[in-house]
Amino acid sequence: MAKVIGVRRATPRRWACSLASLSLLCLAVQAVQKADLGGDSTVATINHSLSLLQRLQELLHSGNASDTTLRVRTTGSDEIKVFYTHQLMLSLQSEIFESLLHNQTMLTLHEPPDSAALFEKFIRYLYCGEISILLHQAIPLHRLASKYHVSSLQRGVAEYMKSHLASESSQGHVVNWYHYAVRIGDEALQESCLQFLAWNLSAVMGTAEWASVSIDLLLLLLERSDLVLQSELELYTAVEEWVSTHQPESPVVEKMLRAVRYPMISPSHLFHLQKQSSVMVKHYNAVQDLLFQAFQFHSASPIHFAKYFDVNCSMFLPRNYLSTSWGSQWVINNPARDDRSTSFQTQLGPSNHDSSKRVTWNVLFSPRWLPVSLRPVYSDSVSGAIQSIRIEDGRPRLVITPATTSSDFAGVSFQKTILVGVKQHGKVFVKHAYSFHQSTDEVADFLMHADLQKRTSEYLIDNSLHLHIIIKPVYHSLIKVKK
Repeated sequence: MAKVIGVRRATPRRWACSLASLSLLCLAVQAVQKADLGGDSTVATINHSLSLLQRLQELLHSGNASDTTLRVRTTGSDEIKVFYTHQLMLSLQSEIFESLLHNQTMLTLHEPPDSAALFEKFIRYLYCGEISILLHQAIPLHRLASKYHVSSLQRGVAEYMKSHLASESSQGHVVNWYHYAVRIGDEALQESCLQFLAWNLSAVMGTAEWASVSIDLLLLLLERSDLVLQSELELYTAVEEWVSTHQPESPVVEKMLRAVRYPMISPSHLFHLQKQSSVMVKHYNAVQDLLFQAFQFHSASPIHFAKYFDVNCSMFLPRNYLSTSWGSQWVINNPARDDRSTSFQTQLGPSNHDSSKRVTWNVLFSPRWLPVSLRPVYSDSVSGAIQSIRIEDGRPRLVITPATTSSDFAGVSFQKTILVGVKQHGKVFVKHAYSFHQSTDEVADFLMHADLQKRTSEYLIDNSLHLHIIIKPVYHSLIKVKK
């Protein structure tokens, strides 16, 4: 026998339409009153909308004057939840309900356990337009909104998911949300999840969430150059762990191994992997050519190597490595106060041939830099002597320049990446990243939307701006030699 939950006796349906219509009429009258009185200087708004919403919730809770019964059966269970509702309210919010309830007063709906558990919350939203969400409820609520075409709730839950990627959960949730976004074809949510995973991959790889990454997602991540992690060796170790856990077919493993950028790993570590990595030993023939090329890359000068090999490919492009060899952290306390400067050194390039060569970088941060178009203009006329300038007209500016030039720079350009850390639930995540090339010394849109004057700004952690500056050397082919 099925277990029935939440049954309430319904009163005669003849009152249903009148009560629901009366509620809607109140809303319509309020809108008309606003329009009619808009031009009157004595206009005043009497707003009882909260009281109206409360009455609508009470109407759902009591089941008074209901004309529609929803029986929600939980898949794989005998449990049935019964809701006495009002057709007008359901039809206004959902075209699916409007179609299903045509000439019907009772519906039996089948929902998976997680959706059935939230169905009362879902129905309440249809009455009052408000809902509270927890991380683990996002997917089933979005699934319900999608199934019944409640577009406003669909958008609201999707925005909740995008804004809560950095929220803390015991088993992680971003990977699961990405897989869900793929299943439903939500490209915007896919990209948001993928970007978050790329910028915080080092943190994700150290959690239980890493094991839930699918083959397709891992391959997508391995293709990206914007991954933020300590080193390429850290990435290889995480891939090896994933392969050992999931034991995929050999072609899949070999595709993953060939996506690792071995020239970014030092020769000593490459030697170690050849002998000590069980995954490498098993699939050595699949990556032997890449390892040989990596050893060649480390043994010759980049200029000489570029004469014979194409270095304009992802294999020779560093990712966003957090190691001190490729950049520096910079915490700017009270960043809205005044200009700051710092300097640091990076390795000239990833080649072992350049391991002892260093480049010194000077960095200038200005919280209120003014473009030329907004700077004071002096004139002979009295009326326009000086253009009025406000402090808030300025915008944050970051300039990164090499302290010196050198012949060692031949064939090398530098891509600069600025990571901005944010703190949520006690943990620091990368939420913003800016990149620009050697041809420019600064990024045009750096912190364009940040209000550094507000201590509560999402760009600040304890009233400090947490930056990580990364310098990525990019090699270029100079001469082509026929083989």
